[in-house]
Amino acid sequence: MKDALAIHRALLEWEAVHEIVRLPVAMAHADELPKALGLPAERCLVTRVYACDSVRRGPRFLAGVILPAGVRPPAEAVRLSVGARTVRPANANVVNAVTEYAAGLVCPLLLPDSMPLLIDHRLVDGLPADDVVYTATGEASTALGIRAGSLYALCHAKPVDLAAPPSSPARVAT
Repeated sequence: MKDALAIHRALLEWEAVHEIVRLPVAMAHADELPKALGLPAERCLVTRVYACDSVRRGPRFLAGVILPAGVRPPAEAVRLSVGARTVRPANANVVNAVTEYAAGLVCPLLLPDSMPLLIDHRLVDGLPADDVVYTATGEASTALGIRAGSLYALCHAKPVDLAAPPSSPARVAT
């Protein structure tokens, strides 16, 4: 499994300024970061993983979405952004196996190249690039602190509009 040390080593290799923070309490999910760090949710990012069915009825794939802690994107917005027929939250065992992070504590770095990664454009547009954001490391007791601009550049996430689009409920699996 990937952990804070793997992330730290990769960030050193990429010469990215960062900090691995020891949390005062262990967390079960990255949504707990704001409480653990005493920070607003928009400074604590969560990577949610979705199981997607291809439009062409081809193979299934996983997609990640980076959002502020506590926020869940409309499934239809994710579906349209990745070009899938259906999307649903991925099973924890699948998340663990594919990302090599503990489900619920997925870091947006070091994810498989085959996994599309999206970020809400409001995050990219709303936070100054030099502001520090925090994200999970795959471990319950640590977080990664890194400049927002550095994280966005290193994770190669595609900025998309994750506001609620016109719904097509027949296409969305929940």
